[in-house]
Amino acid sequence: MLIRQRRPADIWPGFVDGLAALLMVVIFMLMLFTLGQFFLSDALSGRDRALLQLNQKVTELADLLSMEKATSAELSQSLTTVQATLLETTTDRDQLATRLQAARDSLAASEQTLAEQSLRITNLSQDVAALESLKKDLELEVAGLLANLEDNERELGIQTELSAQATAQVELLNRQMAALNDQLSELSTLLNVRDDQLQQQAAEIEDLGRRLNLALASEVRRLAEYQSEFFGRLKQALGSHPDLRVEGDRFVFQSELLFATGSAELAPEGLRNLGQLAGTLQGIAGEIPDDLDWLLRVDGHTDKRPIATSQFPSNWELSTARAIAIVKHLISLGIPADRLAATGFGAHHPLDTRDNELAYARNRRIELKLTAR
Repeated sequence: MLIRQRRPADIWPGFVDGLAALLMVVIFMLMLFTLGQFFLSDALSGRDRALLQLNQKVTELADLLSMEKATSAELSQSLTTVQATLLETTTDRDQLATRLQAARDSLAASEQTLAEQSLRITNLSQDVAALESLKKDLELEVAGLLANLEDNERELGIQTELSAQATAQVELLNRQMAALNDQLSELSTLLNVRDDQLQQQAAEIEDLGRRLNLALASEVRRLAEYQSEFFGRLKQALGSHPDLRVEGDRFVFQSELLFATGSAELAPEGLRNLGQLAGTLQGIAGEIPDDLDWLLRVDGHTDKRPIATSQFPSNWELSTARAIAIVKHLISLGIPADRLAATGFGAHHPLDTRDNELAYARNRRIELKLTAR
């Protein structure tokens, strides 16, 4: 029997295959590591760029913050200066008002004294006229007595006595007239002095009135600056809309932005617009000094076409009701009631007098005016 010789097991091919597989796994892992490194480097590079951009923005914001702080400091200093100037102006105005009242009181007293002196002069003039009339009568009587003296010697003693008495009376009257003339001269001098004083007081009153008008004009100009800023902020808050415009010292809403036709009930868009208006007004009110007694006047206007309903018998009621509705809503949003006023003008102050739809639309409006009380 043949005995088969067993060959030893050849493990080399399996080892090579395992080694090749391990090598492929290592290569695959290296590829994954390389890709991961690539993506990680790209991500880190992107983050570095983003971080650099953020640092640049932070630097810009820091510069802007520094500029804002400098501007705020300048504005604070300007506000302090304006407040000091306002305090001085208010003090001058109060002093001028006090001096003006004192001058008016003095003028009234002077006028009363002048009236009394004029009455006294009138009475003295009447007395002088009576004394002159009496003097003439006595002179005539003396002349008659002297004429009769030559014709009647019998009555010589009596006539002489009468003549002496008449002469004494004439002399007394002359002395009285001289005293009255002196008094008239003194009164004339006093009247001239009083006239000079009245002219001086009138000049002082005119100067005080001019200075008071200048102080009031200064306050009006300051309020106009806040009014311009308020309208600018309000225009920016409400956006660009053809039915919103500034005309002179008034901000104009077309009625369609706030109310439906023939109604005084605020529409949803009107409530939103009034909310932005209230926020803007509260912001600017905090900047207005306390000594400026400002007021926001809400004026309602309609077109010329008549209205006659149970709720609104005429355009007067409709325009007034709309103005009151706006004021009440502003009060509910936190605006103090003593800073608001509602006025209805009906159709009597049109912007456009033509008879067409465009003119009617322009005249249906709500006007806001920031003014002094």
